[in-house]
This record gives sequence, C-alpha cells and structure tokens, in this order.
Amino acid sequence: MTAESTSLLLVNELSITYNGVSPPVKAVNNISLKLKKGENLGIIGESGCGKSTLALGIMGLIKNGSVKGNILYKDLNLVGLPDDKLRHYRWKEIAMMFQNSLDILNPVLTVEEQVGEPLRFHCHLTPQEIDERVVHTLEMVGLDPAWRTAYPHQLSGGMRQRVLLAMALICEPELLIVDEPTTALDAASKNDIFELLQNLQKQLNFAMILISHDVAFVSQLTSMLITMYCGQAVEYGRTSDVLKNPMHCYTRGLLNSSPQFFKYKDLWGISGEPPGEGAPLKGCPFAPRCCQSAEGCGKSRPQLRYVALERRVACHKGGIETFLKAEGIKKNYRVGEKSIEAVRGADLEIRSGEVVALVGESGSGKSTLAHILAGVLPADEGSVFFRGKKVENHWATKMIGGMQIIFQDPFSATSHRMQVLDVVKEPLEIMKWKSTAERNKAAGEALQAVRLPVTPEFLQRYCYSLSGGQRQRVAIARALITRPNLVIADEITSMLDPSNQANILRELKGLQNRFGFAMLYITHELHLARKVSDKVYVMHRGEIVEKGSSSVIFEKPEHFFTKQLFKEAFRSSG
Repeated sequence: MTAESTSLLLVNELSITYNGVSPPVKAVNNISLKLKKGENLGIIGESGCGKSTLALGIMGLIKNGSVKGNILYKDLNLVGLPDDKLRHYRWKEIAMMFQNSLDILNPVLTVEEQVGEPLRFHCHLTPQEIDERVVHTLEMVGLDPAWRTAYPHQLSGGMRQRVLLAMALICEPELLIVDEPTTALDAASKNDIFELLQNLQKQLNFAMILISHDVAFVSQLTSMLITMYCGQAVEYGRTSDVLKNPMHCYTRGLLNSSPQFFKYKDLWGISGEPPGEGAPLKGCPFAPRCCQSAEGCGKSRPQLRYVALERRVACHKGGIETFLKAEGIKKNYRVGEKSIEAVRGADLEIRSGEVVALVGESGSGKSTLAHILAGVLPADEGSVFFRGKKVENHWATKMIGGMQIIFQDPFSATSHRMQVLDVVKEPLEIMKWKSTAERNKAAGEALQAVRLPVTPEFLQRYCYSLSGGQRQRVAIARALITRPNLVIADEITSMLDPSNQANILRELKGLQNRFGFAMLYITHELHLARKVSDKVYVMHRGEIVEKGSSSVIFEKPEHFFTKQLFKEAFRSSG
C-alpha cells in the first residue's frame, strides 16, 4: 500500500502565487505535507508567512492567483478541478473555520440560515430536518439553539466563533481546517474553544489542521507541527519534539516570544523584519534575521531535509549550530594538604543565539567552569570545543567572531590606569586588527551599543573615574568589539545596585537579541536567570545536577538540590 493511499490529505510541492499585485507575490512556496485520518497538524509562523493562504489553497478558494503542485484528498487531485466539482468537497468533506467572524458571517442573515446553508447544498433535507440538524450542531458546539434566530452583530466574539465552528461541522467533514480560532478572544473563551475542539474531535474523529499564533494552544491539540516562514516550511516534526527542542533559529524565536512558555521572561521578538512582498529571494529568506547566517546562506534556498527521525529542517547548516561543547571537565585546587574538587565531570552545550544560565550557590564552581570554557584556566581533565575545534592557547578569544568573557568585577576587569578608548579597543590592538582609525571607530560603535557617550571627554577619561555601572558597560563594550559569537558573562551584576543591575542586564539581553550572539550567563541570582535564559544548568559542589529548558526547570525542577535552591530563592516572591 502506498503512502498516498494511507493519507487522507497529501499536499505535494504546492506553490501559490497572487498575480493581482505587482510584482506577483509567492505566498506559498513548494510546501509538502500529509495528514492521516483523525490526525492533527499544527502550523505556526508570523503574520504574513503564508499559513492562511495554504489553508485557502487546500479549500480551493484562491482568487486572482495561480496554484501549482498537487493536493490529493483521498487520492483525488483537487488542483485544477472545476469549481462546480470542488463545491461538492467543500463543507461536506473538507471544511474551514475562518478566523474573522465579522468578515465571514453575513450581517443580514440569521445564524440558522448561515449554519444550515451547507446542508441545503449537500443534503436533500426538508426545512424541518435542517432545523433539527442546526439545533443539534449548535448544542454540540455549546451555543444555545435559541440564538439561531439572531444576527451576527447580536452575538459576542466567542459566540460567533461557535457559529463558525457549527457551520464547519454541520456536514460532519473528515477534514477540518481551523484558522486562528482564538484571535481577539479572552482567556475564558479561548479555553472554551480549546475544550470544544478537543471534545468534538473525540466525537466525530475528523482530522484537523490548526493554524494559530498561540503556540500553547497548538501544543495541546496537535501531534505534528510545521513552522512556516515566507511561504516555506522551515521545520517539521512531532509537536512535542519541536517545542521541546526547536532545531531552526526561526522556530526557537517564535517559542521564545511566547509568554505561555516563558511566563517570567521579558518578551523579545525576533530581530529584524521579513522580506517585503514580492522581494526577490535568491538564498535563505531567514538569513538577514538569522544569528548564524554565513555567506553561503544567501546563495541558494535551503531544502527541507531530515536531520533526525520524523524531523526535517530547512537550513544550510542542518539546524541550530552548537557553538560550545564541554565534555568531562574536571578541576581540582590544592589548599595546603587538602584537595578541593571545584569542577567534577561537567558537560555543557551552548547553541548559536541562545542564552544559557549556569546557576548555583556561591562556591559551587560556576566561575571556575566559566574560566575553563574561555581558556583562562586549564582543565585537569576534559575538553572544550568551540564550533567543533578544541579550545587551546586562547585562540578562541583572539579572533573576530570568537568568544569573549565579561568578568565578575568591573573594577579589576578594566585597568584604572587606562583611558576608556584604550580599554575598549585593546582586544583589537592585541590582534593587530586593521588600522588605528578603524579600531577607534569600532570602539566608538561598541560604546554606543551599550549606551555610553563617545565624546572626546569621555573617551579620554580614566577608568578609575567611572561609576560601577559605567565600568561594567565599558567591560561589555570591550567584549563586544570583536563581534563574538559567544559571550560568557560571569556574575556581571553581582557588585551593582538593583537599578544598575536591571539596566545592565536588560542592555546585555537587548544586545544579544539584536546581534544574535550566544551567551552563557553565570549567576547565583535566580530571579535574573529566570528573566533572560532559554536553558538552565544547575551546579552544586562542582557538579551539573540538572539541566533543561528554563520554562521546565523553573516550573518543575526534579533534583533535590534544585528544589531547595529555588525554594529559598523564590520564598519571598511566592
């Protein structure tokens, strides 16, 4: 039996172009997907990425556009089918719950007239039978049948969504496409729609394609997930796998922007904007916004390829790169006759563009591990790799695009005898990077990035005359001047007052979001780690005792020490 014959819906290399604008807009670009009977597929992506156009294409509702490729429903190709034949499939076999009820519902027709319309076309029923079916369906979607004589403007937003759902289900289709069902609804109405869809699917066993900006909503209702960008599928896999471990930078950006997943974090959207409509795209469309884009990314469009079992990613680099990997790091100190195990077999991994927090109580070995990762201290055992190459002889910190460390104490990290300009540009001086004028220009840009003045008076000031907050900003500018791909921030706010602490941390996170570097944020301040981190490693007595997504670790810690650490830290905040 072929894969096609076991699928309810098979979309193969579908492209949809709107020709009524100049230049034409390719809203869907070479999308392929399959759906089995009773299966649920989620589609996520920013506004304008092509989600709704894909849904309309499956429904055969594209106007002023061209559709290429195949849409096989029960082995029948719907592409190119005359509209009079397509109408026999719409609502009866494939139905759609549209996102904007006020635009979709006719203001001069009653609820009963609109919900019953598909029945009048597809089923030879008497008016009495149609009314009975409408009553039954309205009850099924949780709307009092008494409202069937009302007009759309007399209903609330949640009630209108139920009417749209009743319209879609009135003929009991085998495939339901749901487009942004919770847009503009309050939390209670969203929960109602969620429970409705969940219960109705159990009753009717329809397959479902769910399109939504609400990632938490999609996570609870679907088994497979597609991420779309510029009309293209950039990631495809099991919903739980994709949400737990996104493998495309764009998918990760969408998840990090979702307050449902990271309740305590500040919201940071994906930096940059999508290409304009009709803009020519030679290479990867996400490259201008991607934290790991390289020259080759702009030459050709990446194909959706398998990177793991039931996991495909459209990325020239095969998904999110691993920038730093530490394996079996051990470090002992001798104090008199006593040997202290500062780090005990630590493993750690940081991928491009992510913020990893290394937390633990003071003296747990965090800073020792950080210094080993940066090459400041040698490890007794174990290895550190930066972009696949072993870190030795400080090479990773002596290059443009390498790694840099921002030390804990801003006063000892910057020489009080040096002027601001000389401190910031010193890494470029050591590398002998370009000319003096270009080094000075780069130093000015780095200082501006951390919101420090670049007046001659400030550039010539000695570091001893700066405040703690200013010196920490200078230290950050010094680290960023080499445009690092990885920044190690070691307790950088521990010596600052709360106001400067908040300003510095927000500034650094903003820079990370803007420039896309990865960051290892080392702290014993768990409130701060919870605000900025994507992943968390918990360290106790030199050992990594727990690791995972920050949304999971902070909500449901498993290790006894982590639970105790969080209990003490968050005791006052409830």
